[in-house]
Amino acid sequence: MALTTRPLDSVGVEVSGFDINEPFSPELQEELKSLWYEHGILLFRGQDITPDSQIRFSRIFGTLALHPLKATRSEKHPELFELINNSDKDKYVTASYKGETIVGRLDWHIDLHYTGCPNHGAVLTAVEVAKEDGLTGFGDLAKAYDALDDDTKALLAKLEVAYSFSMQRRHMRFVDLEGYEPGPFSPRKPSDMKFPDFPDAVYPAVLTHPVSGRKVLNIVEQFLDRVITPQRFGISNDESIELLERLVAHTKKPEFLYYHQWRQGDMVLWDNWRAMHCATGTKPGVRRVINRTTIEGKHQLGRALTAA
Repeated sequence: MALTTRPLDSVGVEVSGFDINEPFSPELQEELKSLWYEHGILLFRGQDITPDSQIRFSRIFGTLALHPLKATRSEKHPELFELINNSDKDKYVTASYKGETIVGRLDWHIDLHYTGCPNHGAVLTAVEVAKEDGLTGFGDLAKAYDALDDDTKALLAKLEVAYSFSMQRRHMRFVDLEGYEPGPFSPRKPSDMKFPDFPDAVYPAVLTHPVSGRKVLNIVEQFLDRVITPQRFGISNDESIELLERLVAHTKKPEFLYYHQWRQGDMVLWDNWRAMHCATGTKPGVRRVINRTTIEGKHQLGRALTAA
């Protein structure tokens, strides 16, 4: 059966005619990779997914990586790690947003942006679907770039931006902090969660995708810190901050976003070099389990900003 696609709300496509438990011919693998690079975000529904089949599918797109932050991994399947709401770790990711307590909310981000070497992509599969909330959002930064005016594109072609890893959301300069209050167990520094203290990572404001060649707007709210030496390019520090504020707002326009409401049997693959993602979180006590596999990134897209 041939693969067919239909557009999702604004970005990405749903792929039909695929069965994760059937053999993956070389032709099918090439077709799947072509769709991935063309659309950036692929949704597959109605799949009978096991950890083994998810790992087998994910390897079509590259070598699988273990997460460097030592997220919860499956002992039997170390390539998998589990994203769980309603676990003993909830207290560390619980906060208040405009008076509502939320577990596991994540701002828009690119995985491992703070390292200079983001992973290439990832696959998420639904194990236990939240009874309410628990959406995953995806945003197409190639389409966001395409929609910019020519003057902004010309300016961004000259600029570099820095991303600074921080455990405290209230220290992130470009996320929406209105009505936000950290929880009593929110970590205050990386070592509280046994994370490394990453140096700042610097990237071109516009990336050229290493495989597809698409231009990608490399501006994402989480960990975004500053433009590097904006004065060299004729803009003041104040103007550079306003530029980043405008671009962050631009990336979150509805025409670049898709929010996925999970169903049993769902699988989503995205290109982390092109698409940002977020998690809306759940209310306390709502159980949600997502299995994730990560496709290794072998291209150094940014650099660590270390002391001379």
